[in-house]
Amino acid sequence: MKKTDLRSLDALFRPQSVAVIGASRKRFQIGHEIVRNLVLGGFTGPVYPVNPKAKVVHSMQCFPKVSAVPGPVDLAVITVPAPLVIAAAKDCARKGVKGLVVITAGFGEIGGEGAVMQDELLRICNKAGIRMVGPNCMGILNTAVEFAVNASFAAATPTRGGAAFLSQSGALGEAILTDARSLGIGVSMFASVGNRADVSPCDLLDYWYEDPNTEQILMYLEAFGEPERFMSAARRISPEKPILVVKSGRSAQGARAAVSHTGSLAGSEAAVDSLLNQCGVLRVDTMKDLFALASAVQTGKRPNGKKVAIVTNAGGPAILATDACIANGLEMPELSAATRRKLDKVMPPEASSVNPVDLIASADAARFDAALTATIADKNIDMVLAIFVSPVMIDASAVAEVFAKHAASTEKPLLACLLGKSHSEEAAEILRDNGVPNYRFPEEAAFSLANMYKLQSLRTREEKPAPKYRVRKAKGRAVIDSALEAGRTMLGGMELYDLFNAYGIPLVPSRIVNTREKALRAARSLGFPMVAKVESEDVVHKSDRGGVIVGIRSREELLDAYDRLEGIFGEECPDMSLLLQSMRSDGVETFFGAATDPQFGRMLAFGLGGVHVEVFKDVVFRLHPLTETDAREMVEGIRAKAMLEGARGKPPVDQDELVDILLRLSRMLTDFPEIAELDINPFLAGYNGKDSCALDVRVRLEA
Repeated sequence: MKKTDLRSLDALFRPQSVAVIGASRKRFQIGHEIVRNLVLGGFTGPVYPVNPKAKVVHSMQCFPKVSAVPGPVDLAVITVPAPLVIAAAKDCARKGVKGLVVITAGFGEIGGEGAVMQDELLRICNKAGIRMVGPNCMGILNTAVEFAVNASFAAATPTRGGAAFLSQSGALGEAILTDARSLGIGVSMFASVGNRADVSPCDLLDYWYEDPNTEQILMYLEAFGEPERFMSAARRISPEKPILVVKSGRSAQGARAAVSHTGSLAGSEAAVDSLLNQCGVLRVDTMKDLFALASAVQTGKRPNGKKVAIVTNAGGPAILATDACIANGLEMPELSAATRRKLDKVMPPEASSVNPVDLIASADAARFDAALTATIADKNIDMVLAIFVSPVMIDASAVAEVFAKHAASTEKPLLACLLGKSHSEEAAEILRDNGVPNYRFPEEAAFSLANMYKLQSLRTREEKPAPKYRVRKAKGRAVIDSALEAGRTMLGGMELYDLFNAYGIPLVPSRIVNTREKALRAARSLGFPMVAKVESEDVVHKSDRGGVIVGIRSREELLDAYDRLEGIFGEECPDMSLLLQSMRSDGVETFFGAATDPQFGRMLAFGLGGVHVEVFKDVVFRLHPLTETDAREMVEGIRAKAMLEGARGKPPVDQDELVDILLRLSRMLTDFPEIAELDINPFLAGYNGKDSCALDVRVRLEA
């Protein structure tokens, strides 16, 4: 988006004057509450209530329509019933309004006539150069002192701060603002985008990136809308401003009659997670997790590693925290000998200087102070969790002051967990006032520490570009053009071998035969043992239908296999041939795939192969085109990576070779946009990189 386009959003978030169309004199009516929020929120410009049936709203003169307002109007908020919105928008266009927030529902979300009205509303805005949020939203706000615009009907007024929030749900927007205030998360801007007819999440990503008051971006998304633009913007923004997302809509869109494993998995949660990670965005599962992490991220502290020290006055919570840290992928290292000597000097004999550091229940503010001083200084520690269970004889507020002092004096993240009721309200208030994240339970704190580290890893990943391969593009082009000219969408036979050989991807030695005699001749060159597979465009998942026979070790077994497959498929597939392949088994079966996802576009996938693909779904996705960094993360990202490194006494496979295959496939997709889906399953990754090859390949084209 150009900067001139970004400035057009100033009419929404930095207006000099606001009109509320549908302003009401009745309390708790939306039009009444928006006027009230603008006034009580400290908006510094004029607010113009618009209602042809009222003369005064909130002690302010009311106007029959926007065009009757004597002064200029930058922003108009529309709350009138849906049938009146189009006329109101036209009046705004005549007045020269440049920003529109349409609260009213009954448009694209209901389809039919509502969708027609939304199209007309957008046409009016585009023609007049008006930027619009909504329709069907709860409004927007900006907490900056010089603007202080609260053009929403939210009941809660957020605390000013550095978090910009986007919500695709109006109801959730209300909860977001309420919870943010109670958790001490400061808000810079907020937008409930509703139907996203004009202003989209991508627009707001770019706008908030340019906003000096915004330090982190939090989003509740139900759909991406513009996935390629979202990925591009997020990749650019996330290294400088962290982006946290709750993504709902856990559907299986990719499973619509897909002919490949990749196609059926592309709309899965694994794909969403992988693609967000690819552009540096951290996804969390719930709004609770979002707020827990946002509270920690707003400190601005970035962990240099994943080594955690716990300092506590209670053993039980420390054990829970330790378990949670380990379960979330963090480490609990030993403290240095020098650190332990410092701790032992200030601790009673029954206390423990082993990580987690247990100061026991008698620990007061002075003991916590000394312990945190020593622990934070340990070079082997990246993050600290301070746990305090408030006994009646200890001044909880003094302990909180110590936590706040150390949090402010170190670049290492320090999170707190206050447990117990004795004076805890005052202590929690001290932590909140000093910007120290405080968690009710130690597991929540451990989760936030783990995700602070994960977020830092995502934001600092270095993109290594893909190498430039020498390929035979003309040979591949000839294969694809020939199939499409013949009206076929599935490549078959030697077409697959010509295409993949042109891109340097090894395939197992194979022959296509259509008679018993040719099968015997092929066996002389391929040798035994071998595999026979039915070869027909009408048979996609061969193994599921009994179309694959393995372990053929003699001429007699080969002829028997030919007859069996002909008996099963001959009547159904008059054009049936057999694909005969040398039988290979010495290696790890892996899976490569490509598919076009309805949300994200073209993607590549890697995982364990064979039947494991759909059984375990241990697959990592990345958006096309791949960088070398993407490809390496895919290979290293599967849960069963130990299989590639040499499990149960087996030698390792060549992981660099697997990275190379992914990058060659990405180049193939770049050269041939006609490839809609592709599977290599299995690709036998040979031990120590020997005799690796694709055993089964499937490619579907779209003209």
